Amino acid sequence: MTIDINAAFDSGNIELVGISGDVVDLNIRHDAYSDFYQWFHFRAAGAQGRTLTFRILNAGGAAYAFGWPGYRARVSTDRREWRMADSDYADGVLRFTHRFDGDIAWFAYFAPYPMERHHDLIARIGACHGVSHRTLGRSLDGQPIDCLTLGTGPLSLWIYARQHPGESMAEWFVEGALEKLIDPGDAAARLLRDRATLHLVPNMNPDGSVRGHLRTNAAGVNLNREWHAPTPDRSPEVLAVRNAMDRTGVDWAIDVHGDEAIPANFLAGYEGIPSWTTAHGDRFYDYGRRLAARTPLFQTEKGYEKARPGQANLSMSTNQLAERFGAVSMTLEMPFKDHDPSPDPDHGWSPERSKALAHACLDTLAEVI
Repeated sequence: MTIDINAAFDSGNIELVGISGDVVDLNIRHDAYSDFYQWFHFRAAGAQGRTLTFRILNAGGAAYAFGWPGYRARVSTDRREWRMADSDYADGVLRFTHRFDGDIAWFAYFAPYPMERHHDLIARIGACHGVSHRTLGRSLDGQPIDCLTLGTGPLSLWIYARQHPGESMAEWFVEGALEKLIDPGDAAARLLRDRATLHLVPNMNPDGSVRGHLRTNAAGVNLNREWHAPTPDRSPEVLAVRNAMDRTGVDWAIDVHGDEAIPANFLAGYEGIPSWTTAHGDRFYDYGRRLAARTPLFQTEKGYEKARPGQANLSMSTNQLAERFGAVSMTLEMPFKDHDPSPDPDHGWSPERSKALAHACLDTLAEVI
């Protein structure tokens, strides 16, 4: 049978270079109007009984090529369970292999979160008692920016994800957060709903998600560099969410992401904002320490360097919200690799563990408020 490579579907991204025997050479397509690329998602068919080696030839030029060492591609035969494939990176080429027991398999940078699942999530959670839905605005391609709100308390809590569309673990995290928050038997969720009003935006970049982008929207714009001055023609997604935040205020905020290189979950804060105080920062640090004590899925040793005093980038949402509202604002990063302090040799970091981390984050938030 002839091997068929296809990425013409939601979040698909790959270009076939050539096939020689059991070796399939590929390139990742750039984000539109951008130099960014790293996300891939494709299917291979017609290979039953064969072991294929896939070579991504342009991996060395990817946005975060330093993240390839130690990374393992994800593979699924049912699009529900995603396991890690045997992978290696050398001389600028990412290689991974798969034995085809059936005719077809799907491969991705991380377990995808398709837009159809996003709409199912909005329908399912939006129909629950005590949950309201708002369309905050529209993307450049006209897709809705969905927000689900629940709770009646005075504190304003925002959780938002997928500014960078290729970081699909972020929406798995929000799905887990929403499932916990609607559970009437969950004590932490009840406390949060009583003491706060929670606003959750599962996907801030639906255009990039559908197009198979790593980091940008339909205009090639990195949304997490637009929070100081979003515009309708470049970043309507940020403008819609920031305008909604201006109406509600923000006391706590979690911006959910994925990191290509660091094999662990960690938080980044708002050190370096002009209004930084030790008391303000201590609230952020206290949250991180409590979260690490609560779950082996989080740690505080690995992470990004802190900005120097007065050097915070206010175009990034975490810094902008901390400065704009005095919020305890944070960026949560999850790995494309695995969480080395508590690894899973079969699945690596996964949708299920992303959702479990969301539960721990909310339990910790209930504890601190």
